[in-house]
Amino acid sequence: MSTNDKDYGFLRPPSDEQYESVYREPSHYHPLHTFALPVGSERHYQQQYGDMYFLRLAKLKPAVEQVATEAWEGFNIAGEHARRVDRVLDVRQGDLCWVAGTVYMDLPLKPNILDDLTKEHFTSAPPPRRTYLDPSKPELTQVMLEDESGRLRLTGSLLSSTQLVTGAVVAVLGTENANGDFEVVDVKVPDLPSQPRRWNKTEDKKDGGKGKIAFVSGLGITGTSSDTLALELLTDYLLGYTSPSGDEDASKITRLIIAGNSLGSGATLEAATTAASAESAKKKNASKKYGYDASTYNSSPITQLDSFLSEILPSIPVTLMPGEHDPANVSLPQQGVHRAMFLKSRAYCSAPPSGDQQPEPGWFDSVTNPWEGEVEGLRMLGTSGQNVDDVLRYLDFAGEDGTSENNEDAEARIRVMEAMLRWRCLVPTAPDTIWCYPFQTNDPFVIQSCPHIFFTGNQPQFKTAVIEGDSPLRLDGPDASMAEADDSSIPRVRLLTIPKFSETGELILVDTDTLEVEVVRFAGFAGQEEKK
Repeated sequence: MSTNDKDYGFLRPPSDEQYESVYREPSHYHPLHTFALPVGSERHYQQQYGDMYFLRLAKLKPAVEQVATEAWEGFNIAGEHARRVDRVLDVRQGDLCWVAGTVYMDLPLKPNILDDLTKEHFTSAPPPRRTYLDPSKPELTQVMLEDESGRLRLTGSLLSSTQLVTGAVVAVLGTENANGDFEVVDVKVPDLPSQPRRWNKTEDKKDGGKGKIAFVSGLGITGTSSDTLALELLTDYLLGYTSPSGDEDASKITRLIIAGNSLGSGATLEAATTAASAESAKKKNASKKYGYDASTYNSSPITQLDSFLSEILPSIPVTLMPGEHDPANVSLPQQGVHRAMFLKSRAYCSAPPSGDQQPEPGWFDSVTNPWEGEVEGLRMLGTSGQNVDDVLRYLDFAGEDGTSENNEDAEARIRVMEAMLRWRCLVPTAPDTIWCYPFQTNDPFVIQSCPHIFFTGNQPQFKTAVIEGDSPLRLDGPDASMAEADDSSIPRVRLLTIPKFSETGELILVDTDTLEVEVVRFAGFAGQEEKK
């Protein structure tokens, strides 16, 4: 053995050197059960969906009227002053006025009940539409404003440059023309609601405002060997084995939030289970027990997800949101994936609820989609992406498959998220074009408090921006700081589009003190990890 071999530690006895232990920063976590549905017999679907629109209008109309009053007080055209009208049917031809109501868009390619009847009777259903607009027939697109009294058709060149979708509550200024249509001059929205106070930075850092929060979505686990490398790289990073700055870098991550679609899509899973499908085809006509054919079920994806979670849970707490491909109810709000699915990880879950009281959150928290909660003193609000995808169909930004990977599309998705916050409605198109629970007493999709972080999962690529009060959106990149200004009453929100990990290999980190964003990319085929 040469003398140089000693430099590499070969053929040497175990070292007596003592290494300092590294501990992960504690997680301060308080989930808000905003979107939890009633359990058991209290959950039913016999009621009408129209009540949701009236609940939404009753909640948001005072806010948008206040914004409109401040903006249009004393406004006049050719000496005629604008006046407020209580109902849309009180608008009179030739009068300059403004009125508040709910937007309804009649689009030529919007889905309708006939599609559902087609599926129910096992006939050929039309393919999913990438957009509800028909560029060849723009005259078929109608924008209307409605309240409890009726509807009023909106026209004007301003509408083409204004983001409007069904379900948004707005105030419009203009006058009724000879055709009975309302010529829109200006549009106002409720704008951002009040924002809860963050942790005070002068307080002890142990009380919050420290560390980083990790976001990932679209793991797309299929249960095959193709998932192994990506999950192993992600596991090693979260546990501190491959951090660029050593295990101290990973110890700053206080919580991992998985924003839906942890399992692969139906098409992906079908390709992963061709062997089982071929075998089940031979038994297609065989009798089934309780309507269930075990030969067509593949437990590998959920088992692999369970193994991944059980490996990281001893070190880091996890919040798991369902997505459209996960084993949860289809209609929004999706309830958390049941703990029975996780044979290994459920030991880290909280105790089952008893009575009307919600249990203390566990180290592993399976939550709803959408989800709202507080992490490290920051109010957070997020979805798995269905709401953004559906709104884009009203605006015709989606690609042929419903998504697009160009920068213009990514910016459009951020602007849709901004619009949702300014509309104060998280899922404005529900229940019109997104299935949802028929709420009777309140609409949980109305945003009551402005979050500090608003994220959307399963997007084509990563994008971030900051919005502030009445100021326009800033596409400022991930390194921009959101340090508190002198006026702490001004809401400031960090927007995040979380990309699909199965396609991009990206993990998003947000600093809980400054809200700066880092992107960690796992380049599996290159055999290296890149951080930008």
